Amino acid sequence: MSHVKVMIHAVWGTKNRTHFLTKEIRSLVIDHIRQNARDKQIFIDRLNGHTEHLHCLFGLNADMTL
Repeated sequence: MSHVKVMIHAVWGTKNRTHFLTKEIRSLVIDHIRQNARDKQIFIDRLNGHTEHLHCLFGLNADMTL
């Protein structure tokens, strides 16, 4: 049996790198991403960011497409 592990590093930035993601807003966005991933059974290894961007390292199952 084959072993497949696809890890993706995604970075999202705010428009014009405006410092929009305050602690409160960033927390809401991260919670939304985590819930969406949970619903789709996507494994999130790391998810964090700063006031103008977010980084996410996540894994896809073998039956998922990019």
